[in-house]
Amino acid sequence: MKPHIQSFFDTQTCTATHVVFDEAGGHAAVIDPVLNYEPKSGRTKTQSADQVLEFLQAQRLQLQWILETHAHADHLSAAQYIKQQAGGRIAIGQHISQVQQVFKSLFNLDPVFAVDGSQFDHLFIDNEEFFIGKLTARALLVPGHTPADMAYHIVDSIFVGDTLFMPDVGTARCDFPGGDATQLYHSIRKLLAYAPETRLFLCHDYPPAGRSTCTQTTVAQQKAENVHVRDGVTEAEFVALRDKRDSGLEMPYLLLPAIQVNIRAGVFPAPEDNGISYLKIPLNSL
Repeated sequence: MKPHIQSFFDTQTCTATHVVFDEAGGHAAVIDPVLNYEPKSGRTKTQSADQVLEFLQAQRLQLQWILETHAHADHLSAAQYIKQQAGGRIAIGQHISQVQQVFKSLFNLDPVFAVDGSQFDHLFIDNEEFFIGKLTARALLVPGHTPADMAYHIVDSIFVGDTLFMPDVGTARCDFPGGDATQLYHSIRKLLAYAPETRLFLCHDYPPAGRSTCTQTTVAQQKAENVHVRDGVTEAEFVALRDKRDSGLEMPYLLLPAIQVNIRAGVFPAPEDNGISYLKIPLNSL
């Protein structure tokens, strides 16, 4: 059985959320849901997540999984909101603990903040098999962008997170804590070893002028056309290219608010004695 896939694109953060399901009236997974956030006011909204929920309801789907490919730096996760509204288990790779350790220190989080991934309902190990209704799926460890990145192989499709972008955009940055261009190169080669016709679903698209947004490609297209890592590009060439590009990149616009929510599986920090949750901004530290 091949998966049915419905994708939603959040234009503010250039993020794709994918709904994977076996059949109408069956079971589903939501991958990388977005919580809308306005940094000027500190307000969150749920319009992007509500589109996903409306689709689940229209298709009469039972939500089994809310899958995060990694702790995102470019958007706040709507995983908790989706779970509250539709159920399901929130899952991420087991190496999220390394990311939590780094940012617990940076944000000087409360000593009781756990750095063992226990905020999530399930932590995947590499090559772990799981099911979405009648669909067989497999979690793949693909570090490099962060140490905790996972891809999800579901029959004829792989949801690659931030490892790859469209071929004319290239690959993910590796300058976040724990990032490693050599690891990313090998993670990408792991993905591109799948059959040429394998569909690759991306987490982001930043289209150049003249091209419309697209979040689906194939192994064959990436191997032939990716501007950073097509066939013939050596590990040394890729690492040199990635290191040079990363050295000139600005910090992601929503990194500081996003990561504080996302290492908590989409939960806001505990409210203070006035009932309000706060996010921290470390000054002169990054």
